[in-house]
Amino acid sequence: MRNQRTAVVIGHGMVGHRFVEALRARDTAGDWQIVIFGEEPDPAYDRVGLSAYVGDWDRSTLALPGNDYAGDQQVRLHTGTRVTGIDAAGRQVLTERGEQRYDALVLATGSDAVVPPIPGHDTRGCHVYRTLDDLDAIRADAEAALAADPGAVGVVLGGGLLGLEAANALRTLGLRPHVVERNPRLMPRQVDTGGGEHLVRMITALGIDVTLSSGVTAVARNAADTGVAVTLADDAVLDAAVLVFAAGVRPRDELAGAAGLQLAERGGVLTDLRCGTSDPAIFAIGEVAAIEGRCYGLVGPGYSTAEVLADRLLGGDAEFPGADLSTKLKLLGVDVASFGDAMGQTPGALDVVVSDPIGGSYAKLVLSDDAATLLGGILVGDASQYGVLRPLVGSSLPGDPVSLIAPAGAGGATIGVGALPPEAQICSCNDVTKATLCAAIADGSCTVAELKSCTGAGTACGSCVPLLSQLLQAEGVSVSKALCEHFGQSRAELFELIQASGLRTFSALIARFGTGTGCDICKPTVASILASTSSDHILDGEQASLQDSNDHFLANIQRNGTYSVVPRMPGGDVTAEQLIVIGEIARDFGLYTKITGGQRIDMFGATVDQLPLIWRRLVDAGMESGQAYGKSLRTVKSCVGSDWCRYGQQDSVQLAIDLELRYRGLRSPHKIKMGVSGCARECAEARGKDVGVIATETGWNLYVGGNGGMTPRHAQLLAADLDRATLIRYIDRFLMYYIRTADRLQRTAGWVEDLGMDRLREVVIDDALGLAADFEEAVARHVDGYACEWKGVLEDPDKLARFVSFVNAPGAPDPTVSFGEKNGRKVPVLIGTPAVRTGRRD
Repeated sequence: MRNQRTAVVIGHGMVGHRFVEALRARDTAGDWQIVIFGEEPDPAYDRVGLSAYVGDWDRSTLALPGNDYAGDQQVRLHTGTRVTGIDAAGRQVLTERGEQRYDALVLATGSDAVVPPIPGHDTRGCHVYRTLDDLDAIRADAEAALAADPGAVGVVLGGGLLGLEAANALRTLGLRPHVVERNPRLMPRQVDTGGGEHLVRMITALGIDVTLSSGVTAVARNAADTGVAVTLADDAVLDAAVLVFAAGVRPRDELAGAAGLQLAERGGVLTDLRCGTSDPAIFAIGEVAAIEGRCYGLVGPGYSTAEVLADRLLGGDAEFPGADLSTKLKLLGVDVASFGDAMGQTPGALDVVVSDPIGGSYAKLVLSDDAATLLGGILVGDASQYGVLRPLVGSSLPGDPVSLIAPAGAGGATIGVGALPPEAQICSCNDVTKATLCAAIADGSCTVAELKSCTGAGTACGSCVPLLSQLLQAEGVSVSKALCEHFGQSRAELFELIQASGLRTFSALIARFGTGTGCDICKPTVASILASTSSDHILDGEQASLQDSNDHFLANIQRNGTYSVVPRMPGGDVTAEQLIVIGEIARDFGLYTKITGGQRIDMFGATVDQLPLIWRRLVDAGMESGQAYGKSLRTVKSCVGSDWCRYGQQDSVQLAIDLELRYRGLRSPHKIKMGVSGCARECAEARGKDVGVIATETGWNLYVGGNGGMTPRHAQLLAADLDRATLIRYIDRFLMYYIRTADRLQRTAGWVEDLGMDRLREVVIDDALGLAADFEEAVARHVDGYACEWKGVLEDPDKLARFVSFVNAPGAPDPTVSFGEKNGRKVPVLIGTPAVRTGRRD
């Protein structure tokens, strides 16, 4: 048996997880056994995206891929376990659960939030903004305070990156944020005075109060004991629900200090360029590592240390390459970016500034004293050029600097990725250069997904993903857009061909534009396009034979060959009489009932021949098909809104009903879900939907491109404080643009990501394509022509004839369908192979 060595990792954050992944990927001989101790109850999660947890409150959405190391016998993970000490002489760590020997000890303990030693800093209602548990605690206090005062304030001490993220979280929770910053500008490490002025102007316009050049001198519970009284430097007192400390972080070096390791002058474990400490068996990575005396608080440098140490433990000679401290983020809907020597500290540096207070943008480039070399820059309000400007740091600019940062329409120029030199760092988080990406493309990587997989670019913060697409095009990669072997066109091109040609049958379309007889890819795709461009019944004529099995029977087939029945309940709205009818149907047909996540009732266990009988009773009760089976609008989820909720700001129920009735039956490349929340508390989970609407005091905020499923995405803000008419126009345009241009089975999230929010706003809001009226007319035609598909079946004997279990024995019971019971619930019992049974005659 080989002599394995043990690497113990203290800390299971993003960098600790990256180290384990890197060591396991390179340790092909299995020389290292890895033991991880994480203090938090959750395994490694995306702390950079911590704010995304607010409103969603689903911890799993932030989990890093592979963070449980399932099936890897070389890794043992202990979460919720605090390390209490290090016995450096005995080479073991001491935990709450016992001792663990090590050959190599990796400190990945990260940082803690700084809590200034002001009187009352530990008062109930004071929080830091660092972990998922912190956010849960903030939420609890915020909701308790809002119950007493719907206009409650939340104070944030610190106006840096973290402070503004915390302010956004408090705003999402329903509090009015008030940011207190001791410096004369927000984000003092990232933006200069001019950029800070723009940033304050934009953020205060969003309803966030800002106090600069001030601080907090005392905290106490308020008189009503519903929150905290926060005293500022000028003796003003803010009555707040919570106070969040976001004034910076300090390395968690207490374990190292107690073990006798050498610490840096300003904190952190002192390391060399290979992450080694003063003890040859102990190493430090991430935020706790003071590399040659300096700590780095960004994930990119942390990942670099993880890679360096993994290489070192396997005998390599990698060293820390230095850190790119560039940042790009969207705070409260405002783009902010800084890169290189953003503050112009290089001797002789020249500043080129373009300030547009009316348009809401500020841009600065820092150049060398001869104006030949780009040293850095700051972008506020419009950071669209960040992706190509940052990699050019240290290189000559390919054009006049003023034109490169001038606002659109003011003589601005756009730099292409082709202008970047091979050594340009495209992905700073994972240190991926243009040369590396070009080599991957030359080796056969032809998509963004393949480039991300083989190089790691775009897998951390994601800001470089648009450049990956541009690079593929610049390298002349020709990616086939063919829908399948029978059509050389993409889905979007087929859509245009069907509209332009007027052809309304698959046979005519393939005869003119395709080859062969079609397949299970192109047939349903064409069926969907035909359905989205007319109000013909999907089971009319030849079109019926194109449908997927679910669409063919207007119901979802279940695992035992039975079907589900889902009547539409617009916005979750339903009458008592309709509920009674549903209950009677479920009882009479022996169906299992389930309230779905979309606020309607699903009935399971119906056989094909029972479907018309069930739907006859539902239609007679005034209900219609819920389209739970098609690639179309499923549901518009809503809260109870201003009718019932004391926090509701708008009538979310009526808007949800109107939206569902407007877009019901609208066929699309993938299913669509919507949500309407009556206030920022987000009870309808609108930001997890393809289209999400959230009420504000003055109107509605519109979010797009979210979804659940295997790859959850948060919707992004498209437009804010819209009146009802404008909101519906924008949704019309968004949906029709998606339906016309998205790929087959592409959800809105992926489509929006490929398109980019800036371009989407240009088309939807600014009508850059001149198609807004056309989009709106298409939706109007759909609304006018909509008819319940099941009602159409019940009125047509030919369509009704399809709904039999066996075409040669109509009315005969299906012997393969059987049910049992599990924990008091009706469940299917699988007999035979129901997948081969079908009532289809095509």
